[in-house]
Amino acid sequence: MTRLNKYLAACGICSRRAADNLIDQGRVKVNGQKAVSGMQVCVQDCVEVDGRQVKPVSSSVVLAYNKPVGVTCTERDKYAEKTIVEAVGYPVRLTYAGRLDKDSDGLIILTNDGELIQRMMRGANCHEKEYVVKVNREITDDFLARMAQGVYLKELNETTRPCFIEGIGKYTFRIILTQGLNRQIRRMCECFGYQVKSLTRIRIMNIELAGLKNGTYRELKGEELATLYRLCGMSEK
Repeated sequence: MTRLNKYLAACGICSRRAADNLIDQGRVKVNGQKAVSGMQVCVQDCVEVDGRQVKPVSSSVVLAYNKPVGVTCTERDKYAEKTIVEAVGYPVRLTYAGRLDKDSDGLIILTNDGELIQRMMRGANCHEKEYVVKVNREITDDFLARMAQGVYLKELNETTRPCFIEGIGKYTFRIILTQGLNRQIRRMCECFGYQVKSLTRIRIMNIELAGLKNGTYRELKGEELATLYRLCGMSEK
């Protein structure tokens, strides 16, 4: 027997936390009955999400996608001009690990391996994410030093973790974060009177954006994929 949220993650639907939300929203049924949080299921049970039966994936698919500006990180939203699912158009249902807001572009990992998503998004694991950011006015050494120390974000009532940051141009810097607060970099910059003009994620853990054209994806394989799983404390499926 397996806890339902773990079963849904193994089906590649979403992370365990997101699975709990689906259950609470009444979108999951087990053997025709509305599911409840914490229930146990087995492979013989008929599990449905939004009326569609789901089963654990036998092999994983992991994509690196270069998200363009204007694409919204959501699976469905009637107000979104284009969702990430529509933009990628992959024949297997995939879920993204970590968002990029609509006005940002760059690297996103998509997969049908719910456990991999869970491990990548767990904040305590401190996985690195690297960005190149352009702001509206000249950056200073003081700005870089204060950003690196950690910034108190009043709207979130949270102080960011210390991070690596370096200037790479008059208006541009490179920053490596180990957490993923909502609009974190934009909020950090605003605390010092800067506005972000462009924000591109160029790396997630060992996966790099380099060579991937805007709006395209590539399937991760071989040692690159094995290393990603190893960094997440998992074995490749």
